[in-house]
This record gives sequence, C-alpha cells and structure tokens, in this order.
Amino acid sequence: MGEGSLSEKKRVALVIQYLGTHFHGWQRQSHYRTVQETIENAIAEILDHPVTLHGAGRTDSGVHAAAQVAHFEQSSSIPGDRWAQVLNSRLPDDILIRGSAQVSSPWHARFSALWRRYRYTIYTDKRPNLFIKPFSWHYYHAPLKESLIQAALTPLIGRHHLAAFHRAGSDRSHSWVEVQSAECYRNDSCLMVEIQANGFLYGMVRLLVGMLVEVGRGQRSLDDFTDIWVNQRREAVKYSAPAKGLCLLRVGYPEFPFPTSVWFDTQPLFMFQGMSKEV
Repeated sequence: MGEGSLSEKKRVALVIQYLGTHFHGWQRQSHYRTVQETIENAIAEILDHPVTLHGAGRTDSGVHAAAQVAHFEQSSSIPGDRWAQVLNSRLPDDILIRGSAQVSSPWHARFSALWRRYRYTIYTDKRPNLFIKPFSWHYYHAPLKESLIQAALTPLIGRHHLAAFHRAGSDRSHSWVEVQSAECYRNDSCLMVEIQANGFLYGMVRLLVGMLVEVGRGQRSLDDFTDIWVNQRREAVKYSAPAKGLCLLRVGYPEFPFPTSVWFDTQPLFMFQGMSKEV
C-alpha cells in the first residue's frame, strides 16, 4: 500500500495537455482508451492503490486540451509540485502534465471553476498542411467571412437556453448556458472561433461551429441562425464540425496556484506571416 493514512490525505491539482486523437474522450469508459483512466492508472501505480481523478470538464472523443485541470487526493510523501515531473516520466507521449500543486481540501477542479474556454481552428487554405491537419478542420470549399461569424456569435453572449446545440446522450438535466465571451478572428489561413462559458453542453461547440460555417459562407442568414437557437429548433442543426479542430484552451478559477505561463494560452496559434505564397 502507499504511504500515509486517510487522515493525512492532501489534494493535488494538475494542469494537463493531451492530444485527443487516440483517446475516446476524457471520462473513463469500459473497453476504450480515455485520458482520465490513463492518468489514474499512472497515479495508482505510484501510490499502489486506486485513485479518482476529477476533471474540470469532459472533452469528447478526439478533442484536444491545452490546459485541462484535474485534482486527486494522495497521502504519500511526494510534494504537490513534484507530481508533474513524476507523472510525466510514466505517461504516454500524447499526455503531458504542465504543472502540479497542492491545493486546499475545499478546492475542486470542476465545482470551483468559474469558466471554461474552447478554441476551434478552421484551416481555409486550399493546399493541405500536414502540421496543421491534426488540430484543425480543413475547410476550403467556400470563402468564410469572419465578420458574419462574429455577428452571429455576439447575440449568444449572456445566459441562454441552448438546446439547439445540445447533442443527445447527455445526462445534464437542462440546456442553460452562460456565455461570457464569443469571438471569431483570422490568423492568415486559419479562422479561430473561441467561446468562453460557465459550462458547456454535450457536443455544443462542434454543433455551433458546424452552423457558423454555414453563416460564414453565406449559406444561412444571421436571422435564421438566431431564430434556430432562440426557438430551440434542434432539428435544424444537422452537422457537427470534426472533433480534431476543437481544443479546451483553459479553465478559470477565483484562486489558482499556477502562474499564467503554465495554463493561460498554451495552444500555439499557427503562424504564416512571412511565409512565401509562391507556388
């Protein structure tokens, strides 16, 4: 058994990056490889007993994370700030612990979080790029106007019932979401959509982006887009954007023991400035 006793348990927070490509999402599932199970197994191997890892959010199959947050309890002699190094020596190459720290017992990765922020990346150049492919939706079939997408996003800010962007299969009892920020911007050949909210519905961002692309290419009007979510016309939302373009960017807390360099903006933007456009 591991060191210590139940009364000496300490809570440890982790900032986690993972490439979602070969994971069946965050949450532990029978017969599937998941992020939660992989990290739990590594911790259990160190402590010599099972542990439960509590995450800030449940990313879906194929979705990446630049700064997922989780916590677990342990009673070993390993200091909180050493767990990142200890775990990184045992985890596979598609998971990385950016930082670890001991936190107080009331602190909770999920329930203490004030918001989560996701980024969706759309690569719009006709020519494919191997280094961008794993992290973006390669969409070049029609020009996308970020101004139209931004105009569609702005009315979403606030507390709304977003059942139109709620996939079936969720155990959540309601579809109310407080959207705190919603923006679209372009970085040369990449179009980014970033959404920040107190929480997210199952499949929400991918369903939303699928419809925003229709708006951005002029296939769907701004009025129709707004009418769909205001009047909860779930049947009109038919397409979900590919998982690989979505990344859990960061999670916000009133008290967080990590410097911003560990968690704030750790998914690099793809930079094209200065690159030759010649064929």
